[in-house]
Formats: sequence, C-alpha cells, structure tokens
Amino acid sequence: MTLAPETTDLKVQLRLADSWYTVCDLHRLEPGRGVAALLPDGRQVALFRDREDRLYGIDNRDPFVGAAVLSRGLTGTHQGRTFVASPLLKQRFDLETGQCLDDESVRVATYGVRAR
Repeated sequence: MTLAPETTDLKVQLRLADSWYTVCDLHRLEPGRGVAALLPDGRQVALFRDREDRLYGIDNRDPFVGAAVLSRGLTGTHQGRTFVASPLLKQRFDLETGQCLDDESVRVATYGVRAR
C-alpha cells in the first residue's frame, strides 16, 4: 500500500546501536532522490526511498574521494540490485548492502531504516 505524503505523519527512523533515531518526516523523501541527514555523533547518512516505498540508509561519504555526496547521486537498478551512483566518480553502491558494484573491495556502512 502506498501512502500519500499529505495524509500521513510517519517519521523516518534509523537504527543506531540499540535504539531508533528519528531523522525526518517520511514526506521529505521523494522516490528516486536522496537526502542527507546529520547524526548525533557528527556522521552523515544518505537516505533514499524507492518507487515501491522501500527505505534505505547508507553512509553519505564517498569512500573514493572522501566527500559527503552520496545523497546527491543518481539511483537505479542493476541485476535486481538497487544502487546509488556517486555524483563524482560514478561508482555504484548497493543500497541494501553498501557494497560497491564496481570495486568489490569497497563498501559503505548501511543503516536499518523504518517509517513509524
């Protein structure tokens, strides 16, 4: 079931250690676009919502250049895997696992995400 943003007050939450941290309202996440959020410890997370309303959270820092830009990348799918491509060097990161699809030795952190 898809919920219209204007009819819900659901909050996006990230799993941090042993608790859930509220990040933003669900309607702030547009399908196919990323949003960066600052965590309490100073790290940044890139949040994504796909067209099937699945939510993803990965580290916003591109490990190849060190810039916090993954939230601005383009999303897509490759062989059934949803990914974001870095806007800088275009490496693709699986949004479920954080694995770089272009260099298997590289991975970014992932976060559990839910809407409540």
